[in-house]
Amino acid sequence: MSETTLSRIPDLGYLLREYYELYRHMSSGGSDKIRAHQRGVREAISRVLKANGAVRFGEPAQKPVTAHLKRALDEGRLERTATFIRAVESISPQLVWQYGYEKIPKGLERTFAYAEVCGPNGPVLTNEVILGLVLFAPGCTYPAHAHDRISESYICLSGHVSENHQGVYAPGSMIFNPPEHTHRITVSKTEPALLAYAWSGPPELLANQKMVFSRPRKKT
Repeated sequence: MSETTLSRIPDLGYLLREYYELYRHMSSGGSDKIRAHQRGVREAISRVLKANGAVRFGEPAQKPVTAHLKRALDEGRLERTATFIRAVESISPQLVWQYGYEKIPKGLERTFAYAEVCGPNGPVLTNEVILGLVLFAPGCTYPAHAHDRISESYICLSGHVSENHQGVYAPGSMIFNPPEHTHRITVSKTEPALLAYAWSGPPELLANQKMVFSRPRKKT
């Protein structure tokens, strides 16, 4: 595992700036809560860039779903998020794809994985904000879950997803999940979906956040 500083890895700096621009120009849809989240993410990214902190690369890791990554990136080049996609492509060989759950539901290990870009697990090491990418295979259903005192947003980069069956999110759109909001994601059956995500919250929570799926209620 090698360690350096952010200024020595320009491609990571460019990607963080692409995140900043997304959260600068993405509409809040008139929501004060979403606008505050966007501002908080931007301010955290600015602090990370200014600090020029440590970058620690782990051993690159693939998961079965990453067989769909090329298609997701190809589709993303045709969308309004194309500049972000190009920034992702520049670091894609170094990404560490993982599951993040102690026990993953049967079948999900082939249809889902995420790669952290900035956060407690690196490669850009910080407790200011967590930024990353999540990849879904066609037809994936990501089970219901929530985050303890963490605000989360997804920006769709390619493909189409729905959350809680309440609308369809296309490339360039944002999903916002306030703390403790239970959410379930479904994916188009014909194409993979690639999303950028951001988690914001108290640094001590970001450093120790654990993800668990909600248990389905038993039928009576």
